[in-house]
Amino acid sequence: QVWLVESGGGLVQAGGSLRLSCAASGRTSSRYAMGWFRQAPGKEREFVAAISWSGVTTAYAGSVQGRFTISRDNAKNTVYLQMNSLKPEDTAVYYCAHRLRDTLLDVASTSNYAFWGQGTPVTVSS
Repeated sequence: QVWLVESGGGLVQAGGSLRLSCAASGRTSSRYAMGWFRQAPGKEREFVAAISWSGVTTAYAGSVQGRFTISRDNAKNTVYLQMNSLKPEDTAVYYCAHRLRDTLLDVASTSNYAFWGQGTPVTVSS
């Protein structure tokens, strides 16, 4: 079992920035990829970003490319999502997710992630 706890969400004005954190604990895999997803009210959960174990390989949804940056600190078992130039359409609950393997194949599919956090809400006002 792996537990994921997100933090850093909140209310921010359009154009502002937030940094989300996701701390993993429990029986994590030796090497694993991590991802961030989000779910807006009335919409399906969608992929935001993912990162390999080494941090060298990353993937982003087109809607956040160039504005969001995913990173990780394996010594702290923590993944981050730096969100800049936020827009009202970025408003959602943000979830981090843990894959059992170190791969970014089919990175956007929720079924490829074994464990999920409880989510942290982000609201961007116009």
